Amino acid sequence: MSMFRRFVYLLALAREGHFGRAAETCHVSQPTLSNAIRQLEEELRVPIVERGQKFAGFTPEGLKVLEYARRIIAERDGLHQELAALSQGLSGHLRIGAIPTALPAVPHVLARFAERYPQIRSSIASLSSREIQRDLDTFELDAAVTYLDNEPLANVRTVPLYSERYFLLARREQVPEGAASIPWAAAAELPLCLLTPDMQNRRIANAAFRMADRSVTPLMETNSVATLYMVVRSGPCAAVVPGQLLTVVTPHPDLVALPLIEPDLTYAVGLAYADREPPAPLAAALAAVAAEDSLGARIRATTAEALAPWLRR
Repeated sequence: MSMFRRFVYLLALAREGHFGRAAETCHVSQPTLSNAIRQLEEELRVPIVERGQKFAGFTPEGLKVLEYARRIIAERDGLHQELAALSQGLSGHLRIGAIPTALPAVPHVLARFAERYPQIRSSIASLSSREIQRDLDTFELDAAVTYLDNEPLANVRTVPLYSERYFLLARREQVPEGAASIPWAAAAELPLCLLTPDMQNRRIANAAFRMADRSVTPLMETNSVATLYMVVRSGPCAAVVPGQLLTVVTPHPDLVALPLIEPDLTYAVGLAYADREPPAPLAAALAAVAAEDSLGARIRATTAEALAPWLRR
């Protein structure tokens, strides 16, 4: 059995945390997978797995082997993609992670990408920025759409896409009549629904409230951006929302979105992918598309058009 195959089994065990489930994902028997990992231990002369009646994790040596296995398999996959591209064009499976607040912008990128590379299939996962960092580090993702200048990711190359702005989404009776914007300090006085603290958007909101010399205990919390809209529509909460959310929900006559000011914050959102040389072929192709000026202009134009009905009072 090749070293590559043993590494594939090892990565499956790391993902599943269970010998039986790992064997199922690799379409082999559990003894076959277990024996392959034992052979790897014998060849490298180190214990890799903490063994008991069931899988109990990896030894320190095993964690180091796992780190190299991920890198080696990623390089092998990149080589296969490069060689295939020489004869039949770039193909494969592009795995993208995106912070929930950026999900509405991702289809703009993928639509342009699909025009250029129709043979590549894509999958999108909604992840926190911390999960994105983990999955880029372990080669579970090819690229991600996330914040670039707030809690920036490590060991990545980036391409800016748009600037995220923040709005108070509220029922009309909750805000001063005729207001065109609202200070964070005034928003802090309302019953609020905010994203959960594990999400970077919430940490940005917390920092903005601190800058406004306010401390906020929300009435409700959620890890779903869409739920923010539903909670406000149903009452009694207002919500701090990213502008991209307002591009995918229908304006409601009872609701208003006011830009949050004092401080007036914006943060860059863009594409991030592993800083490798050479870069992974699929990630490099996606980055080239994301870097096109026309794509950024399209995102800005469609966002402005979608926000306009919300901002008219």
